[in-house]
Formats: sequence, structure tokens, C-alpha cells
Amino acid sequence: MPVWSMPGSELLRRALLRAGTADAAPWTSTAPQAPLLLLRADHVYDASLVAGLARRPGTLLCRPEDGLPVAAHLTDTALAASVAAALLAGRPAGDPAFAGLLPARPADLADLYNKALRKRANPYLLRLDAGTRRAVEWEMFGGSYKGVTDAITKHVWPRPAFQVVRGCAALGITPNQVTFASLLLVFVALWLFATGAWLPGLLAAWVMTFLDTVDGKLARVTLTSTPLGNVFDHAIDLIHPPFWWLAWIYGLSAVGMPLAHPAAVGAIVFGGYVLQRLQEGLFLALYKMEIHVWRRFDSFFRLWIARRNPNLLILSLFTLFGRPDWGMLAVAAWTVFGCLEQVVVTLQAGLARRRGPLRSWLEG
Repeated sequence: MPVWSMPGSELLRRALLRAGTADAAPWTSTAPQAPLLLLRADHVYDASLVAGLARRPGTLLCRPEDGLPVAAHLTDTALAASVAAALLAGRPAGDPAFAGLLPARPADLADLYNKALRKRANPYLLRLDAGTRRAVEWEMFGGSYKGVTDAITKHVWPRPAFQVVRGCAALGITPNQVTFASLLLVFVALWLFATGAWLPGLLAAWVMTFLDTVDGKLARVTLTSTPLGNVFDHAIDLIHPPFWWLAWIYGLSAVGMPLAHPAAVGAIVFGGYVLQRLQEGLFLALYKMEIHVWRRFDSFFRLWIARRNPNLLILSLFTLFGRPDWGMLAVAAWTVFGCLEQVVVTLQAGLARRRGPLRSWLEG
């Protein structure tokens, strides 16, 4: 059964290779050398779950809803044929073929807190068939989403991004190709802002932010992310926003709406962006966690902090009312407030650490 326009067995093969297995191939009734992982290909496994199973020899992975075994990590290949037959037949965990294997649920093999995606969630283990395919893809897509991010990415983009990710997968469009398209739009928006073409510039910018959501999700659900692709994507995200704001300020002068103190406002939005990033790096170095995952309020504030998407929202609203200049002043004020807020959070964390180690609220 295909998922994301590829056979489920291919998705499983990619997950196994990412988990560090030496080889991954369909079962042929001939067991290779031990250790050996056997997994039913009519299920979709969270990548963290496959990695967790690979680290646990002698484990029998069972579905959480009914306890049915679907995968096993064997250390004795002499048992492979009987275990494979029992898995395919859908026999219960108490079947003699599974003797010596320790049953485990997904939550036993993978942490509920995903540090990379900044969220707490159960690793998925989903049955894949014609009736569940769409629901499985939606579950996988949700699993690829960061838990702590801005409000637009979290609440506006998911549904349309899901459809575009499905389309990209069907057409064979790669995450890096999507990222490259977003890079082109970075320069298009920059030029339009600098010429005072606010609405076309905002359209290009919003499409760019949408594609920035699509490329990462496409890479995660199809297991096609690469180190180079990650660097490419994150470098674009990190570098371009303050240059958009400077172009906006320049564009205000180009259309006869100059700010009273454009250099000062430019220094605030550019320097404030850099300062916020440095503050986040300092917090991570001091407390070994990201600043926006410490407390529930910090995660809530991340929805609206003066980063690219919230700033674009501010600029869009003011532009619709005919005051793009006020929009930039609002962005500058919000940037100053965001910097001060992060200083306060960093100091509060230092005081809290005196009473004991800091833990993210997402860790439970």
C-alpha cells in the first residue's frame, strides 16, 4: 500500500537505514546474520520507534491499541522464520513463536519528548491500508510538525501545507527543490519591498514562508532530509529576515513615506534580530535547553515573538490600512520588547537554577 506516493516497504527501508541497520530488504525466508529486525510492512512506524527498536535486542514491538505484535528484534536468526510467520499471521504476543522476546509498546521504546521538534507526543505506530492511508499521512504530517513555533506556522499553514506536501511527493519534487524555490522568493520579496511594492512583496514573502513549512515537512515524512539540505534551509531562515526589514525601510523612502529616523529604526530591527538570536544561543549554552521550551508561557510567547512570520503579520495589517510606515515602527517596538522579554527570562532561569536543575515543561 503506498504512502506519500511510495510503497510502504520503501518508507520502512528508509527508516531502517536511518536507524543504522546495515541492510534493509523484504523478507525472503532466508535470515541474514544476526542481529535481525523483522517488521511488518503494512504498518507505518515513527522513525524514533524504529531507532528505539534497533537499540533493544530481544524486543517484540506491539500495537498500543490491541497489543498485537508487529515487529521484533532478534539476536538468534534460527528463530527468524517462525517469528516472521507469526508476525504475518497476526498471532498474539503469548504465542510460542515469540518465546524469549520481551513485549513492548511504542512508549517503551521512544521518548515522549521530542527535543528536535520541541514537543511531547506519542511515537506513532499505524496500520496502513486503503481505508487508513489518508489518516496515516495526516498523522505522519502532524508528527513532523514542531510543537513550539509561531502562530502562523502552527495554526494557519498545516492544512494547506499537507495538501502541497502530498502533491510534491506525488510529483517527485524534493525538499531541496522546494527550499530553492523559497530562496528565489526571498530575493523577489526583498526587491519588491525595496521598491515600495508592498502587496506583491508581502505575497512573495508569505508564499516563501509557506514553502519554508513545506520543505521540512516533506523531508521528514518521506525520510529524505540530508545534512546539506538542513544547512541550506536553516541558513536561509537565519539570514534573510532582517534584510527584508531593511529593504522595507528603504522602500518607504522610495515611495515618499520616509521614516523620521530610518537609520535608527533599521539599527533596531536588524540589531534586535541579531540580539534575539544571540540571547537564544546564550540561553541554550547556559541551561542546555531552548529558551522557548522552558515554561508554558515561554512556548506561548514564541507564537508571537518578533520573528519573521509575526513581523510579516504586523506589516501586512498596517499595509492593508495604508500605513506601511507605522507597520515598520510597530515591528521595531515589538523587537525591542522581545529582546527585553528574553533578558528577563534568562535572568529568571538563572535564579531558578539555584533551586535545582531546569526542566522543560514539555518533559512532563
